[in-house]
Amino acid sequence: MSRNQHQPIVGTAPEYTVDTDEVVWLLGTQLSERSGPLAHADGPRRVLLIEARDFARRKPYHHHKLTLVFAAMRRFRDRLRAAGHDVTYIQAETFADGLDRFFAESDARLVAMESPSYGSRRRRSKLVDAAGGTVRFVENELFASTKTAFDEWADGDGFEHEQFYRWMRQESGVLMASDGPVGGSWNYDEQNREFPPEEWETPPASTFDHGETVMETATWVADEFETWGESSGFDWPVTREQARKQLRQFVAVRLPEFGPYQDAMRTDDWAMAHALLSPALNLGLLHPVEAVEAIESAYHDRPAVGLPSAEGCIRQLLGWREFMRHVYREAMPDLARANRLDGAEPLPDIYWNGDTEMTCLRETVGDVHERGYAHHIQRLMVLANFAALWGVEPSELNDWFHATFVDAYHWVTTPNVVEMGQYAHGAFATKPYVSSANYIDGMSNYCDSCRYDQSATTGEDACPYNALYWDFLDRNEEDLRSNHRMGLMYGHVDDKRDDEEMEAIRKRVKGLREMEADNDL
Repeated sequence: MSRNQHQPIVGTAPEYTVDTDEVVWLLGTQLSERSGPLAHADGPRRVLLIEARDFARRKPYHHHKLTLVFAAMRRFRDRLRAAGHDVTYIQAETFADGLDRFFAESDARLVAMESPSYGSRRRRSKLVDAAGGTVRFVENELFASTKTAFDEWADGDGFEHEQFYRWMRQESGVLMASDGPVGGSWNYDEQNREFPPEEWETPPASTFDHGETVMETATWVADEFETWGESSGFDWPVTREQARKQLRQFVAVRLPEFGPYQDAMRTDDWAMAHALLSPALNLGLLHPVEAVEAIESAYHDRPAVGLPSAEGCIRQLLGWREFMRHVYREAMPDLARANRLDGAEPLPDIYWNGDTEMTCLRETVGDVHERGYAHHIQRLMVLANFAALWGVEPSELNDWFHATFVDAYHWVTTPNVVEMGQYAHGAFATKPYVSSANYIDGMSNYCDSCRYDQSATTGEDACPYNALYWDFLDRNEEDLRSNHRMGLMYGHVDDKRDDEEMEAIRKRVKGLREMEADNDL
């Protein structure tokens, strides 16, 4: 094995070798020499990369997302060749076409790392069989925990993130002392909810000087596919060197500011102090363990990095990201089509055109349109919140996230959007994450420049979130009132019914739906 191998730190990493007559088949989300089959080989190997294009024609993907995927694959191809690997790089419309071409000239067995996407192993096996070849699959090592370790821990008892996160900390030793968690608390979420003062300046994010391959890829994507979003200004890492630069920049400059302001939202501030590492992590250019180790080391070595910043970021990497991976594989395929609140509304056009006077939605959709990115609170409490209140069919919102975000893949979006954002399945969410304008006003400056009144519920100037919030509680009462976490909310609903305000709220919601239909919201 390579001495630089990156492996899970919770659970036993797989042990195997790659025979010299096997060909390593890598996907575009497995761009790593330090994890998976290439890390288990004792020297250069034959490698197969298939650049299949058909997926990019199925949705109006963000231009930057397609540029990122295809450019990262092409740069990884060049990196492997420079390192002495014999790379077969096939550009084809489908994986089936690519495999047919490969096996027409080779009878070698493929060795492939599993994908986290549901059903991927079965589909890939069938394609290889149809092409007349053979393949063996090995475990995906691009996570911080193994499937076996999680299954033994969960033991069929369901999913609860906080307990999972604590278990991951205990098993890995990350931010642990001899007598428990460093600092005495498992998480510092309460200290991650500050809003920065007006004079606060966002710490700089990394920028990249992309070469000819990336620029050519960006032009080709624009010509080849029907994309959404800006086609200029691409500034995401497409190589491991660039991804490592981004990690170093975050740890050195942005991490100290990350903790207190990680839930805050500001106009014209798309990144705040967020890590921006998810695109590189989800392509395999970075391993989550190396990111966790860098953040933990910074906490121990630099007084400027407070525990709320280090723990808050590690919670997302070692806790939430890993938890989403396991929830997805355990809850699929039902999770993808879940809809327990019976959302039936189509996704409003606002999500595609940003044409609204609601500043929070306009700014957030604008961020996604420009860069294929918005941070986690914008995703949950603006985009997903509005869709849940509106009654959108969950799979429609999931499709939108999948198409428009540079870091989005089915295993990522489905538990985050369908379950966390829309309360659609029951895998782990204990209540709907919905709110009126109060939350957005408290955690952003969006309301300061909005034409709608965040404190009003009815009337033509009232913020749509407010009437939609009470209407959501009203129409879902049969499903939600018995939830112990919803008792206080339903007490307020009863108060509104007493003064007959609910009828005015319903009238306001009806008007909002008419406004949306007329593109006038």
